[in-house]
Amino acid sequence: MATEYLIYTDASADIDPEFLKNENIHFVPMRYMVGDEERICEALEEEAFLKKFYDAQRQGKVTQTSQITPHTYVETFESILKEGKSILYLSLSSGLTKTFDSVCMAANELAETYTNAKVVPVDSLCATGGMGLLLECAIRNQKNGMTIEENAKWLNENKGKMTLWFMVDDLMYLKRGGRIPATTAIIGSALNIKPILEVDAEGKLITIEKKRGPKMGLKALESKYKKQRDDSYGNRVYIVHGDCEEYADEVENMIKKENPNADVTKMMLCPIIGSHTGPGMVAVIFFGEK
Repeated sequence: MATEYLIYTDASADIDPEFLKNENIHFVPMRYMVGDEERICEALEEEAFLKKFYDAQRQGKVTQTSQITPHTYVETFESILKEGKSILYLSLSSGLTKTFDSVCMAANELAETYTNAKVVPVDSLCATGGMGLLLECAIRNQKNGMTIEENAKWLNENKGKMTLWFMVDDLMYLKRGGRIPATTAIIGSALNIKPILEVDAEGKLITIEKKRGPKMGLKALESKYKKQRDDSYGNRVYIVHGDCEEYADEVENMIKKENPNADVTKMMLCPIIGSHTGPGMVAVIFFGEK
């Protein structure tokens, strides 16, 4: 049967909770640290839990993540392959982590044992709600009868249209992740600079612009949506945020004014990505021209 495969992703993906409630999407857990405490993110976290996570960051606790190992993938996928079911796996961008390398290693190892089922990895070249939008498409493709190979081909051919723009509130998180030098973070924070970042065609996070204050930063996100959106893919938009609902609301209002038909999902950012962007981050994610 064309649909005899499961769709997996990792816990760095943010996907509409209402959509997820009704669909068969599985998560590979990811580990992260809050101070000295190790935690495991297994799926979408409740909003109350996420608020506590961002409060911990505001209180000065350092957050960091670790990539998924090949062994974890083998452990997670083996029982599914034993049942004769294949797995379509959408990975966090290879431009942000080595996780995709890990799943490819695991897929090759499992292929030596299981010949009637397989793991098909897809590098999303994006993150968070971009993965959510691609997962929505993958589910729809599966329901429309696409084989696992056809679905993976569609995702690889269309993922380049996934457009992600971020505004970061606290530059120190980018400094810790090696995205910007320490002097830039210190001076930028003093001047209330809000960097506007994009996940580029290679799936890497790059700084495009620097705006003075959040108001100008949010307007820049609106401008990117206005100029780059591609309505041939529909009107779905994800707005994800690091516990800053007021920023998210403002971006949503701007987008709805520009496109009254916009179908917006607004949600808090998962701790995996939030560990590196901090509280106050807001992103707008949609299909468009990079």
